[in-house]
Amino acid sequence: MNPGKMLFRSAGGFPRRTGWLQAVLLVLLLGLVYSEILAGLLRDWWFDDNYSHGFLVPVFAVWVLWQRRKRIAALPPKPSWFGLFVIAAALAMLIAGVLGAELFLSRSSFLFLLAGLVIYFLGWQHLRAMLFPWGFLFLMIPIPAIIYNQFTFPLQTLASRVAAWLFGLVGVPVLREGNVIRLPAMTLEVAEACSGIRSLISLGTLAIIYGYFFEPRIRRRLLLVLAAVPVAVVANGLRIMGTGLLGEYWSPDKAQGFFHSFSGWVIFIFSAGMFFSFHRAMRLADQLRGARET
Repeated sequence: MNPGKMLFRSAGGFPRRTGWLQAVLLVLLLGLVYSEILAGLLRDWWFDDNYSHGFLVPVFAVWVLWQRRKRIAALPPKPSWFGLFVIAAALAMLIAGVLGAELFLSRSSFLFLLAGLVIYFLGWQHLRAMLFPWGFLFLMIPIPAIIYNQFTFPLQTLASRVAAWLFGLVGVPVLREGNVIRLPAMTLEVAEACSGIRSLISLGTLAIIYGYFFEPRIRRRLLLVLAAVPVAVVANGLRIMGTGLLGEYWSPDKAQGFFHSFSGWVIFIFSAGMFFSFHRAMRLADQLRGARET
């Protein structure tokens, strides 16, 4: 029996209604199995500033699918029983993640299960057509702590160095000891929250979305994503410098209070401006190169 025809291509009114009923029951079953896992993911988006961009990720992925709906609908369904193996592997990931308290594994299993369902009911061509929005969904899942920590410490050190260099540019005496920056009026410690990982993750997501809308070439899209790394580092160094200058010339309490929290939004907007300026510079470089060739 062909699972794709059974579920989606039934002929006649009643069989078609039966197919839709099966689809609804399948969605309800997925919701039942993954309700706690998806609820935990939503809580992370809401309470963890590192992943507040998670709300945007599924919205963009669904929009891309909607934009490609005609092309996807035109593909002939070629269901593959191999999808059952992918579904089984996804369920094994779910069990391993739940038993081992590994959130990344259990949450990722949901996406692999979706891929398995597409393969089983529609085929590999449909999965390839959905590959970009499907892969983009992984950005909504917080990365494992072991990987997060591997990036955090180098970014802390780099942010400290950039901030110390910026203090020197504006003539403020500074002594850096690892991730600690000593100024005449106050001492700044670049903690994990100030490493710039938040800006990097958010800007990386923004770079993919921006590149999809405004840059047709794949190579340029990759450059835009890579540009998010130096932009996030420089922007975070500026945030640390701003905190230090405010504490040095006004009040250390105000610098580490409201300004330190509010400046995160300001710096993110500034980072986005740097990011867009970089893309504009790439376009201008293309125009100048084209003018020289002509």
